Amino acid sequence: MMPQPPDRPTADAWKALGGAPDRAEHVAYREVAGVLPARLPVRRMARATVGVCSLAAAELLALRSGGPPPPVLVDEAAVATAFVSERHLRIDGRAATSFAPLSGFWRTADGWVRTHANYPHHRARLLAALRISDDGGDEVLVGRLADELAGRAAAEVEETVYAAGGLAVAVRPPGPAAVPLVEAERTDDAEVRPLPPSGLPAEGIRVLDLTRVIAGPVATRTLALLGADVLRVDSPRLPEDERAHADTGFGKRSARLDLSGPGRKDFEELLAAADVVVTGYRPGALDRFGLSARALRERRPGLVVAQLRAWDRSGAWAERRGFDSLVQARSGIASIEAGPDGRPGVLPAQALDHGTGYLLAAAVLRALTDARRQGGGRLLRLSLTGTASWLTHGIRPSDAEAGSGAGHDAEPRLAVADSPYGRLVHARPPLGYLGAPEDWSRPPGRWGTDPAVWG
Repeated sequence: MMPQPPDRPTADAWKALGGAPDRAEHVAYREVAGVLPARLPVRRMARATVGVCSLAAAELLALRSGGPPPPVLVDEAAVATAFVSERHLRIDGRAATSFAPLSGFWRTADGWVRTHANYPHHRARLLAALRISDDGGDEVLVGRLADELAGRAAAEVEETVYAAGGLAVAVRPPGPAAVPLVEAERTDDAEVRPLPPSGLPAEGIRVLDLTRVIAGPVATRTLALLGADVLRVDSPRLPEDERAHADTGFGKRSARLDLSGPGRKDFEELLAAADVVVTGYRPGALDRFGLSARALRERRPGLVVAQLRAWDRSGAWAERRGFDSLVQARSGIASIEAGPDGRPGVLPAQALDHGTGYLLAAAVLRALTDARRQGGGRLLRLSLTGTASWLTHGIRPSDAEAGSGAGHDAEPRLAVADSPYGRLVHARPPLGYLGAPEDWSRPPGRWGTDPAVWG
């Protein structure tokens, strides 16, 4: 495939990842009119994240094989399908519900707020913070919440709910662009183990996955596709939506360990043999277990540590919890996508989650490549806010952004797999380098039921 005129978002993302500038010219796209329609350039952002992830995989594969990187051609329809993988998921024919009844936009006395109450503990904290009695059905609670919020200021709701450990964010207009897309630094000069030739870029790489919800699991799901041995570890005290795990658990194994109890010894043994640790918890949540980025790199020279967070690490919100929908509200995306009646809008996908997930996987792949060339460990930092800033300020919209999406046929991009959850219909992976795997080597197992050992 001949080099193409560089796609600007792809070139910018590749530069942020530290890749050689001329390589971005080797990424091409099979365009499909009308996919991921929005006012913002979601289509260009989404394809660029998959494009650079494909390119990073091709680069590492070439390093291992000693040959040239395979060409990269990304199908926009495959990208659009993968970016809403949770909507395409069917478990024995049943679709999942994306958002709980108490999650969404609510009018306040002076504007709007966005709540997130999908998990039981977040739902309970939201209701407790606003002193709403948790009795009656969903319809009754929705009415109570709407009435309560209508009489309060958006900023006051935001702070009250946050103080109680819940999730509510005031909808804001777009602000200035000041958040980096990717931050990467070399942390030591340790030698790293060489990787033998392989047909898969990440084969033999051990990834300790300490992430939840969408962005982090999408990243580690992608590394598993590329051959990595990925083990997700969760606390036995923190619940998980098993439908979400059925979507993002492909190719991985999953264990539960109590790090403050008997599981700590098992975890330390896993960590001692890991090549990569990916974290996605609220900043500071892992520090009490001695798992801060500083502690990890001091204990394990040569380790790649990839940190994912919702908000900018240098801002006033750095330590707060967050989700894609909340970042859309605070970053101005919800205002930009508002309807004619002024009600805040949303992107056509959880695009910050999925996009950041592919960028995170690309950053890990690039770190593995650079470490084999130069030695040393790496610290990688990405945030949903950084991706939102890039989308709102860093990518120029094109005439092809808006549309009905009628030209996008998802059916050819879906696959069927039998799993412990039942028969799954799921979105195929969208990576587009020549020879990329068309599906994962294994379906998701039941969440938290695998032994805490490397494969």
